[in-house]
Amino acid sequence: MIIVLAVALAGAIGGGVGSAQAEGSRSSYDRQLLFYNHSYGVLDRETADAIEHSDYLRDFANFQVRTTTGAGGKTWTGRYLMGRETYLELFGVGDLPGQDGTLGSAGLGLSAERAGDLATVTERLKDEGVTDPVKFLQTRDFGDGVPVPWFDTVLTTSEYDAFGAWAMEYRPEYFADPRGKTEPASFPGDVGRERYLSDDYRTHLMRDVTAVRLAVTEGDLADTVPLLRAGGFAVKTTTGGGVVAEGGGTTIRFDVVAREQAGFQRVDMTLNRPVKDRHVERIGHSTLTIGPGSHAVWTFTDNATR
Repeated sequence: MIIVLAVALAGAIGGGVGSAQAEGSRSSYDRQLLFYNHSYGVLDRETADAIEHSDYLRDFANFQVRTTTGAGGKTWTGRYLMGRETYLELFGVGDLPGQDGTLGSAGLGLSAERAGDLATVTERLKDEGVTDPVKFLQTRDFGDGVPVPWFDTVLTTSEYDAFGAWAMEYRPEYFADPRGKTEPASFPGDVGRERYLSDDYRTHLMRDVTAVRLAVTEGDLADTVPLLRAGGFAVKTTTGGGVVAEGGGTTIRFDVVAREQAGFQRVDMTLNRPVKDRHVERIGHSTLTIGPGSHAVWTFTDNATR
């Protein structure tokens, strides 16, 4: 979901983010409220087309190519690999309008598992130096022209170089709509990722995303760190000024680069079952390596390094 674009088109104005630092390796909060939901990247056209037409990916994952209509009638067509709780959303250059459709653009969605936790995150952001966060309601049109509330969103800013991160909480109206094909609640206030995604992952190898690595500008990283910390991730600075955020079974690594070097770099995934032999699948300018064992790695470094 291209949240940063949607916010900009809606005319939302957010407060600036100060020079928040990632200090230490432990969260300063007693409970994690946000979890890795999905990330997206804009890849070169050859790689995006190869992904879209890959027979191997259709076996490897619950794979979809889908066009979605969001708030304001904006549409986007993505290539999706859906897991149990997490997923990937991939685009090619020009698939999205303007700045969001350029090579190396990327985004990260972090979601709440319990109703009301997004409001707590918003309050926590004040302690992280975000005085006026951007709030936005994303909707989905299932084809009848009637927008259904999909999820609430909070961002630290609506301005960015090539990367944006947002916090989100699914709405009860979406879960109540049978067209969403969601699952029943497992507990009162359940707005979680597993409920949102289907169980079709079980018939494929891919289970979930366990780590992502992105190359981002210094400014985009500075705007992202407060959201990670407010969500309860343990955030630490790496050599070279990057950041590693850990929590909820997912590790998110950011490397600081110039804008022309920004982009999706690597995704680690766990599998539903171990595989005996190592398999390497070249997909455009990316490489998906499966096994041996219950782990897969997908590298997109050609897109980041050109």
